[in-house]
Amino acid sequence: MSPESWKDQLSLVSADDYRIMGRNRIPNAVTKLSGLETDDGDGVNDPNGGAWVTKPKRIVVSNQLPIRAHRDISSNKWCFEFDNDSLYLQLKDGFPPETEVVYVGSLNADVLPSEQEDVSQFLLDKFQCVPTFLPSDLLNKYYHGFCKHYLWPIFHYLLPMTQAQGSLFDRSNWRAYTKVNKIFADKIFEVLNPDEDYVWIHDYHLMILPTFLRNRFHRIKLGIFLHSPFPSSEIYRTLPVRDEILKGFLNCDLVGFHTFDYARHFLSCCSRMLGLDYESKRGYIGLEYFGRTVSIKILPVGIHMGQIESIKASVETAEKVKGLRERFNGKIVMLGVDDLDMFKGISLKFWAMGQLLEQNEGLRGKVVLVQITNPARSSGKDVQDVEKQIHLIADEINSKFGTPGGYKPIVFMNGPVSTLDKVAYYAISECVVVNAVRDGMNLVPYKYTVTRQGSPVLDAALGFGPDDVRKSVIIVSEFIGCSPSLSGAIRVNPWNIDAVTDAMSSAITMSDKEKTLRHQKHHKYISSHDVAYWGRSYDQDLQRACKDHYNKRFWGVGFGLGFRVVALDPNFRKLGVETIVPAYKRTSSRLILLDYDGTMMDQDTLDKRPSDDLISLLNRLCDDPNNLVFIVSGRGKDPLSKWFDSCANLGISAEHGYFTRWNCNSQWETSVLPADLSWKKIAKPVMNHYMEATDGSFIEEKESAMVWHHHEADPSFGSWQAKELLDHLESVLTNEPVVVKRGQHIVEGVSKGKVVEHLIATMRNSKGKRPDFLLCIGDDRSDEDMFDSILKHQDVSPISLAEVFACTVGQKPSKAKYYLDDTPMVIKMLEWLASASDRSKDSEQQSKFTFQQGHCRNEIIDL
Repeated sequence: MSPESWKDQLSLVSADDYRIMGRNRIPNAVTKLSGLETDDGDGVNDPNGGAWVTKPKRIVVSNQLPIRAHRDISSNKWCFEFDNDSLYLQLKDGFPPETEVVYVGSLNADVLPSEQEDVSQFLLDKFQCVPTFLPSDLLNKYYHGFCKHYLWPIFHYLLPMTQAQGSLFDRSNWRAYTKVNKIFADKIFEVLNPDEDYVWIHDYHLMILPTFLRNRFHRIKLGIFLHSPFPSSEIYRTLPVRDEILKGFLNCDLVGFHTFDYARHFLSCCSRMLGLDYESKRGYIGLEYFGRTVSIKILPVGIHMGQIESIKASVETAEKVKGLRERFNGKIVMLGVDDLDMFKGISLKFWAMGQLLEQNEGLRGKVVLVQITNPARSSGKDVQDVEKQIHLIADEINSKFGTPGGYKPIVFMNGPVSTLDKVAYYAISECVVVNAVRDGMNLVPYKYTVTRQGSPVLDAALGFGPDDVRKSVIIVSEFIGCSPSLSGAIRVNPWNIDAVTDAMSSAITMSDKEKTLRHQKHHKYISSHDVAYWGRSYDQDLQRACKDHYNKRFWGVGFGLGFRVVALDPNFRKLGVETIVPAYKRTSSRLILLDYDGTMMDQDTLDKRPSDDLISLLNRLCDDPNNLVFIVSGRGKDPLSKWFDSCANLGISAEHGYFTRWNCNSQWETSVLPADLSWKKIAKPVMNHYMEATDGSFIEEKESAMVWHHHEADPSFGSWQAKELLDHLESVLTNEPVVVKRGQHIVEGVSKGKVVEHLIATMRNSKGKRPDFLLCIGDDRSDEDMFDSILKHQDVSPISLAEVFACTVGQKPSKAKYYLDDTPMVIKMLEWLASASDRSKDSEQQSKFTFQQGHCRNEIIDL
């Protein structure tokens, strides 16, 4: 077997060939439709006539399960309970009623290997949870080494220039990350019905997990949501494994982000590093990736309204509120609730508080900033340095503006602090300050706003009457995910201490009426965009993104983390000799349309002139009187006529069909388009302006068109400028006889699709019949216009009865029905057709010679 054959065998594996893989899994929940007593494991019709219907599950995958675990001291047994604060548990409220939800993730507890099997079974039976037990050394490299100390700082725009700013890339930590993602994939396979279930992956810990899942089941219904920021391409491209991570995202059907900025950065990285373009269709952003559309979802997560409301209605909360009112009696309380890490801007917040008291003596003794810090999620010198710094700043400000044994302007509370206690602080705070220098979302302002809406129990504890208005003020950093949704907040640059100080002053002096208006605006949005709304919206979009899975044929391509699937039309197949040659032989009016660059001539070849062998091959095809052969190219007519001058009967369609020559002795004809080219005088200055403004771009001027090329420009800027140029040209050329089109890295004006219609119509008029054989081969976007024209006319006159072979070059999504692997395969196919013509010609000559000999013998007999 040839190397190419091996390559084909290894790189193209149909999902249909491996459907049997799905049988070795834990059976889905099933509903019995007839009197069968057993389930065959398929969730499909039983051969004996009974039928089972599977119920699609939602498999929620996260680094940690929404489970709290502890070992009972007296019995030495494990105790488990749901973590009601976990977002991954709360989002199920958005799923359809009675939807089965299975959770896959790690357990935040050290379970002995001898206990793991029993714990796993218990969690699956009682909590629908599948734990992934990770060895401590693997967990340390995966989570602390790669996720928290390498990925997390970079995704928050901090490059590891020193040890205090994160870790350098470590290949062993990357291998641990890969191994853990593979472990997660294996656990998902245990509970997955790939034909029915939807898998929803969360956050940056599992970004390459989709590749493992898609590799095993090509049609898996798969989404991911990134809860952290996605950095700009200048930051992201520093990752040595940037392509592997991007391809992990692209192996999903739906990719979710909190803000448009995060999504924009992701799309920019896909464009710059993988050459992918995106487009918006009816409000949905989609990336075309090897025939699949990867949808982009932009929606910030919400909070669980029921949880906050239940805490607000608690008597225990009311008692906490009463105690805090007495403690801070007569003081204005500003509140900060942050994780203890380097990106939350706590020290900057403290400096602003100190400056506020420095500039406003009247506020000393009256304003208190309560800072609650949640425990750090990872240990390290960076966390220790942050904790040390904020304590030093707090002590300095308290010693300067506080009083011994009395007033402290900064009240620092190290966590953990319960949700109930936090709600009590929300209730008494006049303002909340979220000053992070970078954060993925941050739900503190949402929880604060809902708490400030009050409840009968809270109102009594706060001394509010039924007519008292609800009010709140939010100071929020412009660098966090919740900022765009809080249009009534005071947005600040956390690095600008003066601006944060002014914002604190404004919050204190703001009128109650304005506070009420801001509060009402926020509460209306937050209460209608809760976690259930977020989960429901994402789930619906995931279903929409997966609805066409079974309308296409999926092929697996590549190995390891470079794996992807190519989605093709079910009828798309390789053009074989056994298919085309018989049709070629039984027809007598053939039209053959051949693209040149990328089809007859390899794109990587520097010398684009046709070889002698190619000229000879074309002449053999053209010498068959039943053939009409055309080169259809975007090149100008002068180089094409010079190159193919020795092909006497070859037709040429230059500049995408604007100029046509039927053979070397005929004159060039222009298309049916108007010959008025005065529009060039209008277009040229505009295009020159964009060429001068876009480094790496250039203009190619043809007789019928002007083409602006930007493939050598910066990908994002070039694409941006192309869109602007397209709009600009369309506006200035509205009343001119020209069409403006955008191709791949070009903006120009004529379509190859018109060539097909023109040539078929001319054949019908000159010969009195339509072609009964049509072969059209091309490789790029401009050739898709020819394929599209063929599709539109295939079911109607004039080619409804023809043998039609629309063929693209390369295994890629196309409007063509067939494909050939590359240029050598195209040449080989044409040689087969030429040989068929040669044999037909020889056969005709032999028949003529035999007839002439017989005729002579008859004459001799007559004599």
